[in-house]
Amino acid sequence: MKCQQPGCTGSVQDGYCDVCGMSATPGASVSPSPSSSPAPPSTTAGGPGSAATLDGQPCGQAGCTGTIDDGYCDVCGSPATGASAAVAASSQSDPMSTRTGSARTSASRIQSAAVGSTRAGTSATRRSGSASRRMRAARLGAGLTVVPAAPAVDALKAVIPNPSVPEDKRTCSKCDSPIGRSKGDQPGRSEGFCPKCGQEFSFTPKLGAGDLVGGQYEVAGALAHGGLGWIYLARDRNVSNRWVVLKGLLNSGDPDALAAAIAEQQFLAQVEHPLIVEIYNFVTHEGAGYIVMEWVGGRSLKQILKRRMKDNNGVYDPLPVDQALAYILEVLPAFGYLHDLGLVYCDFKPDNLIQVGDAVKLIDLGGVRRITDEDSAIFGTVGYQAPEVPVVGTSIASDIYTIGRTLVVLCMEFRGYQGTYLHTLPPPESTPLFQMHDSLYWLIAKCCAPDPADRFGSAEELRTQLLGVLREVVAAKTSGTALTSAASPVFEAPATSASALDWSQLPDLRPDPSDPQYSWLTSVGDAEPAELIKALEQAPEESAEVLLRRARAAIALGDTAAATASTAQLLTQDPWDWRALWLDGLAAMKEEDWEAAKAAFSAVHRQVPGELGPKLALAIACENGGLPEIAEGLYATCAATDAAYAAPAAFGMARVRAAAGDTAGAVRALDLVPTTSRGYPESRQLRADVLLAGSQDDLAVLDQALTSIASVRMDPGERQRYTVRILRHALDSVTKGAGVPAGTARPTVGGVEAREDALRDALENAYRALAREADNLGDRVLLVNEANAVRNRTLV
Repeated sequence: MKCQQPGCTGSVQDGYCDVCGMSATPGASVSPSPSSSPAPPSTTAGGPGSAATLDGQPCGQAGCTGTIDDGYCDVCGSPATGASAAVAASSQSDPMSTRTGSARTSASRIQSAAVGSTRAGTSATRRSGSASRRMRAARLGAGLTVVPAAPAVDALKAVIPNPSVPEDKRTCSKCDSPIGRSKGDQPGRSEGFCPKCGQEFSFTPKLGAGDLVGGQYEVAGALAHGGLGWIYLARDRNVSNRWVVLKGLLNSGDPDALAAAIAEQQFLAQVEHPLIVEIYNFVTHEGAGYIVMEWVGGRSLKQILKRRMKDNNGVYDPLPVDQALAYILEVLPAFGYLHDLGLVYCDFKPDNLIQVGDAVKLIDLGGVRRITDEDSAIFGTVGYQAPEVPVVGTSIASDIYTIGRTLVVLCMEFRGYQGTYLHTLPPPESTPLFQMHDSLYWLIAKCCAPDPADRFGSAEELRTQLLGVLREVVAAKTSGTALTSAASPVFEAPATSASALDWSQLPDLRPDPSDPQYSWLTSVGDAEPAELIKALEQAPEESAEVLLRRARAAIALGDTAAATASTAQLLTQDPWDWRALWLDGLAAMKEEDWEAAKAAFSAVHRQVPGELGPKLALAIACENGGLPEIAEGLYATCAATDAAYAAPAAFGMARVRAAAGDTAGAVRALDLVPTTSRGYPESRQLRADVLLAGSQDDLAVLDQALTSIASVRMDPGERQRYTVRILRHALDSVTKGAGVPAGTARPTVGGVEAREDALRDALENAYRALAREADNLGDRVLLVNEANAVRNRTLV
């Protein structure tokens, strides 16, 4: 039988078409034409709160100039406030029928509502909606936080109508002396020579609208004034009239010097990275050289800060810390790329990072130079440039320094960064930002360390730690416990099933695959400590990993002196290897030398501020070393940031609060342990212990204690022991006269009404159940006697 569906050439077999799969049942529905298709309820116009009711309204994102189209902004792609999500039609089918594939079980048989070109009609030539933007994950924020998208900037609107440099911004490019300033009624000169060093200067644009540079680039106007002069917008007449940027390279009347400068900068054309502005060409025009760069139509971080300040009535309004970290996190791969090429950026600051939509781009490559370059000029900005640069030149470490200084400027009003704190940071005790975010402070402090060797060794190392700090900052903005976990590149996960951690249950160090003895150590395996130490004596080389393994094995044997000897040897080889200090902290913890433990773990925390392992270890040392408030803060950070740390951190927080007599606070801390954690059953037992210890004859608290253990799996004998303790305490409270206020319902303890006879019956049953679980006759007899002693008196 031929299929009756319009246009189908199939035949009906077993009641269904072998081509389109439609049913051959008479009267079966046929896909309606676009003109007759009823609109799905989720897309009909006019419903309250629907996307259609918001179309045409301005976008609600700060600084965005777009309008709402199909429920989403046509510029930044952000959803309209209040727009309801589209309701997808669903069909429920027999789950058993999906076990084998056939024409009868194929989802293609389901009649689809009209969408796309089918709905728009055959004459549609473009997409009118922007729903696809919802499918694209935002790049900025690493999925941890949200950074508002920056709208695109019209190139022509960025041109300055009457370009000029304010007199207070005119300084000599050679000696930084003020030049071109007014004297009395006489205005300052825009061109001339520095009276101090004789350097020629000019603040007048050399290019005007319509000028053709290099026979290819038609100038539209000036965009800004930089360290090398004016920056211009132009059209590339040879490549589809695309917009480009012209930046002065060298103003010199010496053609040989100009040719040498251009040749020296040609390597910039080889830089190709999605986060770095592209260099197209180098051209000369009337004795001046220009770099031809990609036009990036967005806003620099400096412009974003200025806009925030303007919107805040002229008061400096720094970026939220999580957003500032997100910007830096996003651009760090660009620095890693340059460094791998043997290049340094030199002049990073908020002016040189532009946001376009939800992406960023590093601009202004005029200061980029080779790491080995010892002769060419160094470009930098006061307040951002590393202190050693004038003496020893630029390096990866000096780039790291500029990143740290930029991060401070983004996060707070950094007063004195070009004066009082030119090469230092404000003290934490007087800086609220650093007091609130301890890890952020140590991250910045390591970036901006006075000695370049003390800074992060690479952009990737900085990125790893910055990501950890971002997770902490985001977690601090929310309440409760983290629901996700992120693997650390240097630490294993901590133990989650012990309420009191010892040194062996703290996170272990991950082995370093780049260690020369890594392959040999994998052949050794996880032997017993004594056997491991003997095996390590045969190591071909006493590398860092060999020394670390030996130290840990020595701690396990209780030989902390041998452990510290191994770590001392490692620190002799590499004084910056913080892993040795981690083992020193474990050894001190083994000896219960809490002062030494605090010192070691604090040093590790400062070296890897984005890691939670050192924070957990430092919290334990502070808890036992007389600093409970610091311990509680560190425990809270760990519990809120990573699900793997939730249980041990919550246990620690509960211990600190219980020791201070804060029973309710201890209970709240234990409630942070998620039900999915292996430590959850133990947290319920500890919760019962805390409530029992702080009950003070309060029957309601005792009821909570018994309820705590009711919902978790426990050993039957352990459960009965808790039940006996709690019911015994409740019975003592009732017999001592813990009365019930008149007119109120009598409380219950674990479902047992708080009356003496009812509690005695429940307690007797608990004793007898515990007796049945006893391992020996003597214990069983004692428990039966306890049951007989507590039972209600009877006449029989």
